[in-house]
Amino acid sequence: MTADLPMVTLPGGERVPALGQGTWHMGENRRRIAEEAAAVRLGIELGMTLMDTAEMYGNGGAEEMVAQAAEGLRDELFIVSKVYPHNASRAGVVAACERSLARLRTDRIDLYLLHWRGSIPLAETLAGFEQLRRDSKIRHYGVSNFDRADMAEWVALRQQGMIVIPKAARLEHVRDNRGALDVVLTAEDLSALDRAFPPSKGNSALGML
Repeated sequence: MTADLPMVTLPGGERVPALGQGTWHMGENRRRIAEEAAAVRLGIELGMTLMDTAEMYGNGGAEEMVAQAAEGLRDELFIVSKVYPHNASRAGVVAACERSLARLRTDRIDLYLLHWRGSIPLAETLAGFEQLRRDSKIRHYGVSNFDRADMAEWVALRQQGMIVIPKAARLEHVRDNRGALDVVLTAEDLSALDRAFPPSKGNSALGML
């Protein structure tokens, strides 16, 4: 299903699509969930089998929408979800994951992330992640929305190893996202993008496009 998509190889050797589907602001309106799930299902059929969601999105509604879209296809998907910082103590992250698993109607999350850094020590969060991995509730774990200081040791950048997760709630938008893979950027195009969107030289808020 994903053979014609560019792939990213994870540290353990597993390969996942470089183009996934985001779900921010989805699952917020119960009257739109069926339409949103149909759009996500189309994305899956087009090969975008990496799903990114979070307990924050729609107060869990996005995870429930993903479950609806993924019905019967769980083994073909790579599901990413995220825990709130205030739920990221050792015991809290385990409880939050259990709630996400129930909403997703699955027995495991493929990649579980700390949504952003809060006041709870990272050691506690890591201990909870390790427990979840030992119990086979999650397969991998990581972080999201960390600033430059937090991520200095993880510096990589341009496109190699990067996964893109655009959100689309309409069928035509899903098709447009998939079609983006047919666009080839030249070196001049990339230079122009770098000039238009230069990297931050210090700590800054996460940009929204």
